[in-house]
Amino acid sequence: MELTDQNAIDQVLSGDRDAYRTLMDRHFQYVFRIAFRITGNESDAEDVAQESFLRAYNKLSTFRHDATFSTWISRIAMNTAINLIERRKRDLTERADRIADEPTPEEQTRQIPDHKAGPERLLLDSESTTIRQAAMDSLTPMERTAFTLRHMEELPIAEIATALNIPANSAKQAVFRAVGKLRRALAPTLRPLTPRPLTQGGTR
Repeated sequence: MELTDQNAIDQVLSGDRDAYRTLMDRHFQYVFRIAFRITGNESDAEDVAQESFLRAYNKLSTFRHDATFSTWISRIAMNTAINLIERRKRDLTERADRIADEPTPEEQTRQIPDHKAGPERLLLDSESTTIRQAAMDSLTPMERTAFTLRHMEELPIAEIATALNIPANSAKQAVFRAVGKLRRALAPTLRPLTPRPLTQGGTR
């Protein structure tokens, strides 16, 4: 029978270190994805994920059962990623460019942002790399993390607050500030669509 997270934790705390591999195998990709969303760099995300699981292992005895292990480890990962960004003071421009792959010429033709597009779509679809870079660069690490969890991981505000260990209202405000900054930074892309000319048959 497959071990539950709680069973694995109990076994680790009882001295069975190999049981921790079950937790890593089960949650590593999720932690890596969150770390990558925040750092925008695969190498950094790998380092963050590894360090997060090491920290979780060393603090496993403090794990409280009122939260799931995935929530707990993701909180550790987010804090580790934020600390990495703040410690290095690295220019976020390079990271922002790696959030999404550059669209192909065909995709650029199709992906024309309209005036109602949200910042999360414009961030991914914008044809202007410079604008996209500046948009993400305008966010603080906390705002970037909150925005990522809300609009890319689609987590509810309550879970974001729990993960970041901040009040729900603070999490909501961080998302709100991020969206506002992104809208202002992406304003040049918010242009009305030009009507297509009529064909000879009189239809569009």
